[in-house]
Amino acid sequence: QVCAQLCRRPCYCPWVPPRCPRGSPLVLDGCGCCKICARRLGEPCDFLHVCDQSQGLICDYSTASAGTGATCNFEDDEEGCEVNGRVYRDGEVFQPSCKIQCQCLDGGFNCIPLCQEDVRLPTPDCPYPRRVEIPGKCCPEWICEAQDQHLLRDARTVSPLLPYPCREWSTEWSACSATCGMGFATRVSNQNRYCRLETQRRLCMLRPCPALPAAFPAVS
Repeated sequence: QVCAQLCRRPCYCPWVPPRCPRGSPLVLDGCGCCKICARRLGEPCDFLHVCDQSQGLICDYSTASAGTGATCNFEDDEEGCEVNGRVYRDGEVFQPSCKIQCQCLDGGFNCIPLCQEDVRLPTPDCPYPRRVEIPGKCCPEWICEAQDQHLLRDARTVSPLLPYPCREWSTEWSACSATCGMGFATRVSNQNRYCRLETQRRLCMLRPCPALPAAFPAVS
């Protein structure tokens, strides 16, 4: 009945297929008629506007009774998260870039930086520290620039061994700065090779922000 009411024959489709956002493939609509952009995790869906089955998503009508409409969810009701157009399962660890590592947790995700975030203050042996990108390396590194001779010296040549024992200390991670979508948490810690207090940050997302209602063309 639903198919007979919504599906028209023959098919009338746009000459030019729609341009889909990253991570949303072109698929046939629920009538098997026209090419549309597959709906992604958390996006609204219905009989015509189907979810991306290649990601294991189905149109979940369990929330429709609450007046929020059906949304795309995992078939086995397992929580997941979407980052840069790719869906990750709950508990999965991934690296969006070489500088951060993330883990999908309960529909959101937490990320920690893989590069040191220490702040180097001027010292007698390194009066002008400067952090620069090194070709072929992911993380920026400190170099020392002498004002008189303009000599650059790699900060890694300084011995990481400290002349005194370092007692590790840190505060608790703060709450996520955003109630939905991407945010960050901070803490103060000395857990680095120089045993210096630094403000550390990590990305976080408590939950995805509600998807905007889909715009459906008016039927004349």
